[in-house]
Amino acid sequence: MLKLLLIEDHREIANIIFEYLEMKGHSLDWSSDGIHGLNLAQKGHYDVIVLDIMLPHLDGLSICRQLRDEGNDTPILMLTARDQNEDILAGYEHGTDGYLVKPFDLKVLEARIHALHRRHMGSMALKNLEFGALKLDLANHIVHREGLEIQLNKTLFIILKTLMLHAPDVTPREELISEIWDDNEPDHDVLRSHIYLLRSHIDKPFDYSYIRTVPKVGYQLVEDLGQ
Repeated sequence: MLKLLLIEDHREIANIIFEYLEMKGHSLDWSSDGIHGLNLAQKGHYDVIVLDIMLPHLDGLSICRQLRDEGNDTPILMLTARDQNEDILAGYEHGTDGYLVKPFDLKVLEARIHALHRRHMGSMALKNLEFGALKLDLANHIVHREGLEIQLNKTLFIILKTLMLHAPDVTPREELISEIWDDNEPDHDVLRSHIYLLRSHIDKPFDYSYIRTVPKVGYQLVEDLGQ
């Protein structure tokens, strides 16, 4: 059984979700107001937060950003009628872990909730990852290389974590897309753009580049044997 927080202002949709997930054995708190929903998220402990974007008084993107700024890493699944690429990207940039566009199947909703919870618990089981001079503090979302602390946004951190979990093997492009966008990459060039940004943070300031592109397959980390 999971403890869930549902923040959704459409009462009929909220009732359908609430009844279905309770029938499946989960425990839920519900809010139809953005400010009240944020207060619940800040004060309570939840396994997953199901969050609508369009809310009265405080929108879902602002709620997500504030929780992440406060260090709250509870998995967040956004529910929204918006399906434009820029809206999906905005959700991930504000710290959401998954995106589900209305209308949706309730079984798919529950499956996404379980997947986010499993991923989160798996991340918590690991405290640190190391590859060469790269060190990843999973608990505090801090990256170090050669003693220098590097700040990464959520998306870049997920990419680096996935590459390090696979290193030195190749991480397929499809797996990176799944980790970030649940198999729904907004644009064909978006992943490449994120890899470019990640390189600018962890490779370009240094003498050796860790990230290698494997054409038509994916990306991998290659260790500097001269260290």
